[in-house]
Amino acid sequence: MFNLLASNATSYIFIGVIVVLLVAFFIWSYLSNKKKQKNFNDTINAIKPGSKVKTIGGICGEVVEINDEENTFVLKTGTSDGGEVSYLKFDKQAIYQTDAKPEPKEEEPAKEAEEPEAAEEKAEEKAEEKAEEKTEEKDPE
Repeated sequence: MFNLLASNATSYIFIGVIVVLLVAFFIWSYLSNKKKQKNFNDTINAIKPGSKVKTIGGICGEVVEINDEENTFVLKTGTSDGGEVSYLKFDKQAIYQTDAKPEPKEEEPAKEAEEPEAAEEKAEEKAEEKAEEKTEEKDPE
């Protein structure tokens, strides 16, 4: 005999597993793209005058000036032997590659949060030691 309820339950479970896998894939993809975009923005913000840059148009050169208000930079292109040199102004989003490296994030804020507590404990210990020294000075045996 063919059990109709068992086949419906199996198909619902199969569809549920597929839906859960699709949702998990989309969440993973979103988080991965967000991380890549953050890394790219950190690299763009690390560019300083003197950094080598390649634009999305294939123009290579050295950054001469950066204007954060307009979100632009000036690129020096041309020959390095003192020949003809050109200066071009680009939007920062035109950067395709660069040799600039973002500075690594330091975990100092977490340490600073712990330090005030440690400083308070040390201050309390010192106050207790001073109080003990004073009591010893007052009570000569």
